[in-house]
Amino acid sequence: MGKKFLRFEFLLLFAVFIIATCGLIYELVAGTLASYLLGDSVKQFSFIIGVYLFSMGIGSFFSKFFHKNLLNTFVEIEILVGLIGGLSSVVLFLLFESVGSFQFILYLFVFVTGFLVGLEIPLLMNILKDRVEFKDLVSNVFTFDYIGALLASILFPLVLVPKLGIMGTSLFFGMINVSIAIVLCFLLKRELKNVYFLKAKAIFSFVLLLAVFVFSNDILAYSEGKLYGENIIYTNSTPYQRIVLTHNKSDYRLYLNNNLQFSSADEYRYHEALVHPVMSMAKSAKNVLVLGGGDGLAVREILKYKDVEKVTLVDLDEGMTKLFKTNIVLTNFNQNSLNNPKVKVINTDAYIWAKNCKEQFDVAIIDFPDPSNYSLGKLYSLNFYQTIKTILKPDAAVVIQTTSPYFAPKSFWCINKTVMQVFPQVDAYHAYVPSFGEWGYTIAINGFGTTFNTVNRKADKLKFYNYQFDRFNYFTNDMISNEIEINRLDNQILVRYFDEEWGRLQ
Repeated sequence: MGKKFLRFEFLLLFAVFIIATCGLIYELVAGTLASYLLGDSVKQFSFIIGVYLFSMGIGSFFSKFFHKNLLNTFVEIEILVGLIGGLSSVVLFLLFESVGSFQFILYLFVFVTGFLVGLEIPLLMNILKDRVEFKDLVSNVFTFDYIGALLASILFPLVLVPKLGIMGTSLFFGMINVSIAIVLCFLLKRELKNVYFLKAKAIFSFVLLLAVFVFSNDILAYSEGKLYGENIIYTNSTPYQRIVLTHNKSDYRLYLNNNLQFSSADEYRYHEALVHPVMSMAKSAKNVLVLGGGDGLAVREILKYKDVEKVTLVDLDEGMTKLFKTNIVLTNFNQNSLNNPKVKVINTDAYIWAKNCKEQFDVAIIDFPDPSNYSLGKLYSLNFYQTIKTILKPDAAVVIQTTSPYFAPKSFWCINKTVMQVFPQVDAYHAYVPSFGEWGYTIAINGFGTTFNTVNRKADKLKFYNYQFDRFNYFTNDMISNEIEINRLDNQILVRYFDEEWGRLQ
């Protein structure tokens, strides 16, 4: 009898561990998927965590109304959580382009999942309350709960997303949830009522999730095909972003987290405008730093200058740089620049790397994604630019992609004003890129030995930039914004500007 009791207790406590792990995975899946599809990862994760915890509280409250057949109810809920949590990402991917109330459906899934998870823990405690001392019951349940949450938070970014992707992860953990229900049905069959019916439901649910898991890549390809409206030729989920490469006639497009990164039809306009003004103005261009720009397209333009001896590229995502080193289509675009012996690629956080860098550079080209969240916003902060100044030589030049002065003038001039607090000479300019519209840049010189109209060197056979800088730095009235603040680490006002301005266009 003692062994049977211990087995019963262990099974249910192990179920707590699985509940906590799977519940947090579903929460992380929802947050990641929302940031992929809707942008602004900080806001999405914040809202989803809040809704999830609130719904757990509601579920815990309603658990007091369950009095009969608690073990059966627990198994039923375990099956339901597995089905809803497991299929959530599939449904959300398929509905994103089809329904206008996508966010409502997203938060409904989060609420229902949290509500069911909130029901489970109190039910479990009620099942065990007459079998275990209260102090042991509470400590054991919460110990298993917190350990499960820790395991989920570690596995999700390091193993699950890179190996299974968002859709595969939710389906896999849905199957784990249902597997626990199946195990309980077989091992506790004498404790359960209508056990054969429960077994049938659990096994059917597992088979359904398994079938969807097997075809998840096809489902994802179909949903992304609807989303992008183009032929998808490559997809990959890294710990940092979802990479999608599409092909339509002669145009290749790269999307990162659903945001267009470049179009092969006109990327040369963006990258020539980014690279050649700063390369031509700098007093020396022997040692060049590129922050971001993991596609190697900026490096391609840099290598057009014969006096360049060394290029250091710092990009967080190894998956990105590896793709642009090895994919034959993409190496054709960047002219194999990342494999050039002059180029050193470092995959790390640029903010931390710059703090620890002891080297000094002649030119710095900063090509980060737009400041759509706080982790990116720090890379546009006053503190970061002060750090960049310390790793630049006197009379070195630096350029920063600065989002669109037409669609986001507050964001554009906020970055420009922040840079002006650090460097003695600062200017702004913009270029028209058909895929993006008017796109802007901030350029600065770390000294007074040169001016923005200085041309110390030129590259041959450019398609777009003509070295007449004054043709690019005129701004019309609808691209001007004066009432802006400096972007500091402790206020991140830039992220709020960006969210406000680009949010109007969605």
